[in-house]
Amino acid sequence: QVQFVESGGGLVQAGGSLKLSCAASGINIRLHDMGWYRQAPGKERERVAMIRLSSNTNYADSVKGRFTISRDTTKNTVNLQMNALQPEDTAVYYCNRVVSPYNWGQGTQVTVSV
Repeated sequence: QVQFVESGGGLVQAGGSLKLSCAASGINIRLHDMGWYRQAPGKERERVAMIRLSSNTNYADSVKGRFTISRDTTKNTVNLQMNALQPEDTAVYYCNRVVSPYNWGQGTQVTVSV
């Protein structure tokens, strides 16, 4: 059974940083394009970053230059370093496979105060 456990969220002031981690089980992240997604209250879930099999990365325009996605294949984790956080980054953050996503984990809450 594939599971994703996201962690590292919290409350931070605008301009601050957080590093999120996603521990994957039942799936080898090296074999899939993996993404970080977020869902703010009343909004659709959106993908903010992805890392391809080739290790190429892609970001939503809203986070480009501030967020960095990476993976640790020894730990089977996908990470998201978030810098220069803004109140509009407040959301629940999730990770998942990009193509045919599996069931979503519980996510980790990120709250950015002004």
